[in-house]
Amino acid sequence: MGYRVDIRQRFRHVKVSHLLNRRWQWIGLALFLLVCAYVIFVPPQVTILILGMDARPGEGFATRTDTILLLNLQTRRLRMSMFSIPRDVFIEVEGYGSQRINSINVLGELEQSGTGAEWVARAIEDNFNLEVDRTARLNFDAFVQLVDALGGVTVEVERAIVDPTFPTQDFGTMVVRFDEGKQHMDGITALRFARTRHGDDDYARIQRQQQVLQAVVTKLMLPWNWWAIAHIYGQNVETDINLLDGVTYLPTVILSAGKFERLSLNRDDLLAGTRGAIPNYARIDPWLDAHFR
Repeated sequence: MGYRVDIRQRFRHVKVSHLLNRRWQWIGLALFLLVCAYVIFVPPQVTILILGMDARPGEGFATRTDTILLLNLQTRRLRMSMFSIPRDVFIEVEGYGSQRINSINVLGELEQSGTGAEWVARAIEDNFNLEVDRTARLNFDAFVQLVDALGGVTVEVERAIVDPTFPTQDFGTMVVRFDEGKQHMDGITALRFARTRHGDDDYARIQRQQQVLQAVVTKLMLPWNWWAIAHIYGQNVETDINLLDGVTYLPTVILSAGKFERLSLNRDDLLAGTRGAIPNYARIDPWLDAHFR
């Protein structure tokens, strides 16, 4: 009798083990098919143009761009790169000649409402020989809301900054100061850090913008922070990035661990043009070849 009970117990153990093994086999197969689908159907790379709008309340998107930044995701290599262009750089615009890059959005909006981002993307494609796949325009309120929804961001301030004429929303000025060292910033503080330039210059400012964006992306790697994105949509954000895009970009964002290859154009990357500074394409092309093309 004891022998029969032992046999039954062993049989049950073998049956349960067999079912568990089969379950893991199905899980493994599902993961394998998911990886295959990702490799086959997801583009090998995508470039997103992010425009931060210099818009006061009620102005909408028909304003100049305060930030011009391109984010490249190489989905097969799980690598991210970031390229920033100063707002006072001049590039060629079809039908308008040489124009300051931060005014191209306005030109597009004057031609047809809602096309400003497309105009900036097309001008960047023509001048920098890049392909822009998606665009996003967001105003100051959207940025503040996103950072606050993430619980703030931590940024390393490389040196003390004092800006005595920081512009305010009511077209006035105020004094802002940042001490050297690692600081945790809420939305409004991070915005001021990313926008201040009178304490140094616009070239240092776009490096700060990249710092802040990298800190934001690092926070978005955590699944419990994804809901924060919903807080910035609506009237404060305009983008052609849909939910499916977000899902396909997510593995690259997570597995790259928020580490970017970064380039922000500075004086060494620019030449004197007839109206102002223009990009030195021969100097920056090797970096763009390696990270964006």
